[in-house]
Amino acid sequence: MPPEGAQESAAEDTGEEGAALELDELDRGVVHALQIHPRAPWTLVGEVLGVNPVTVARRWHRLQEAGLAWVTAYPRLDNSRIVVTGVIEVDTEPGVAEDVAQALAADPAVPNIKLTAGGRDLVAAVQARSLDELARLTTLLFQRTPGIRATRTHVSTGVPTEGSRWRLRSLDAAQSARIEAAAPSPALPAPAAEARWDDLDAGLLELLSTDGRMSLRELSARTDTSLTTVRRRLQSLLAARLSLRCDLARPLSGWPLSAVYFASVPGRFVAETSRVLAGVREVRSCAITAGPYNLVVDVWLRDLHDVHAFEAHLSRKLPRLTVADRSVVLRTVKHMGRLLDHDGRSVGVVPLQHPQGPRSVAAGPVAGSAL
Repeated sequence: MPPEGAQESAAEDTGEEGAALELDELDRGVVHALQIHPRAPWTLVGEVLGVNPVTVARRWHRLQEAGLAWVTAYPRLDNSRIVVTGVIEVDTEPGVAEDVAQALAADPAVPNIKLTAGGRDLVAAVQARSLDELARLTTLLFQRTPGIRATRTHVSTGVPTEGSRWRLRSLDAAQSARIEAAAPSPALPAPAAEARWDDLDAGLLELLSTDGRMSLRELSARTDTSLTTVRRRLQSLLAARLSLRCDLARPLSGWPLSAVYFASVPGRFVAETSRVLAGVREVRSCAITAGPYNLVVDVWLRDLHDVHAFEAHLSRKLPRLTVADRSVVLRTVKHMGRLLDHDGRSVGVVPLQHPQGPRSVAAGPVAGSAL
């Protein structure tokens, strides 16, 4: 790691235009640290990286303001008592896929939207509190959106791995271990009786989905709740019901291409196969689904050639796995509530709202510069 002065000089030389093109070593270290522990204190991150905490905080602020990196919160996807997710394939009328994507992006219940090539025009995720609400919500969403020709819904029955587990790999093993030691360990999924959300829970989710590092003092002020109560409730939420993640504009990750694979494996091998997929670096997320396919795998790749090369690699590694279809992602329009531009930068937020909770603690969409 270069000395602090050299890193500061690199930051000053980069400037706003350069910041949109690449990250220097300190930027990458900060992002990796927050991928491990999204609310890590700047004092800890500074110690691990060997720089002043003020420098680290300033670097993060620059990245966040430029829409290059951000921390967000969302309901834990591994517990169907908290949230039920549907992966939706959408076919649109010719020439209107972008318009349909933008219309769907305005709804908080649709956290992810991808424009794709292949057997579908869009792949979206819809979150609800139950199967009944998922059916009702998807029907309403797509009935009221002009230009949609057909949809196919795959109900997620499990999420073996998702984006919060992906790492930039800029820190060494010792640095990673120090950050991991300070990160709170998630608890077992909350019992059904504890999975209900009250006004404060829902309000904290909305606020943290716009800025996952929002201070306790600001959370207290925005929810009109005492600091002690907010601290205690946030600890409870992060232990069992909320996940935090630090995301990076994908072109800066070294993996600029994305693809979605629709695959199947005999039922008795689903758990084993999904565990293997969770350990493959290119796999960004994997959902076990009920439908014509039982696995929907979202991957990050380096170039177009890798779309088929990666599929061949999976076939060798998992001979029981059959990839039935695949789509190259032309553009990610919305990523866990974040509205993205054509370069993958965050330009706004539609705050996530839990279906069991009230609305309007944080107004959305929120411009990226307001974070």
